[in-house]
Amino acid sequence: MLKSLSLSALLAAVVSALPASAENICEHYGPQTPRDLNSVIGINPRVFNFAPPPTQMNLCNIHTHTNAEHRGPGFTISGGPGEHGGWKCNETPNLTHEELEDPYHGHGAYHGVKPGDTIEVHWVHTSCDVGPGPGLGSCLSDACANPQLRVETQVFLVVNDPTALNFMDFVYGGEINGKHQAKAIPTGTGRPIVFHGSTTGPKYTQEVCSPLQVTWSVRPNCARLDIRSINEWAQQGNIFEEDHSHGVRQIVTAPELLAPIN
Repeated sequence: MLKSLSLSALLAAVVSALPASAENICEHYGPQTPRDLNSVIGINPRVFNFAPPPTQMNLCNIHTHTNAEHRGPGFTISGGPGEHGGWKCNETPNLTHEELEDPYHGHGAYHGVKPGDTIEVHWVHTSCDVGPGPGLGSCLSDACANPQLRVETQVFLVVNDPTALNFMDFVYGGEINGKHQAKAIPTGTGRPIVFHGSTTGPKYTQEVCSPLQVTWSVRPNCARLDIRSINEWAQQGNIFEEDHSHGVRQIVTAPELLAPIN
């Protein structure tokens, strides 16, 4: 059968069988994000210093993605391809009818999130001397165009349950020791996995890479979050002007685009 194939057809068949790392990936960029947290593999040669702890930086933005951009360990259920794909918390199939009931009937102030959804929350910190504001542009300034960036990350399973975590406990809380800070960042969901990466979001792929260098700190397990609390954050207004959850960047799988996790 191979004898009947033209040379061009044979080459096309070989290319289609190559692994992801041999695809037309972007070159000369630093490590990319998001990634499968269950794998420590990465061979991207670019190295930069880890950013300081968040308490030594300024919180510049808080936003969410539906579903999780990273994969696992506590969020391994595939949401499918594309910007509305990503990963769902492992407990999702076990939610009760009451936990899935939407008190807003699809008309909550925080759009794109309902009970049963998984969201990944990003607390973005910068080394720039700036205050918090809308978008990642708030993390930069004319005097500080190449800052150190750090993203503290928690994945939540959103439920209709007032006994679940309250998002208002984790919002912007003002200045502490001269640094803009969140009231708190969730704990108790496993030791954060820290690694080098980039910014995320659906406009980036393995072919279109982000140029920014980011220290990531991702908690490996999900936490339950009450739907009312994130709607309260949007309804009362917030300094980040966030009123909806964003799409996802699909996980990066090419080792050439990933940093090793130590």
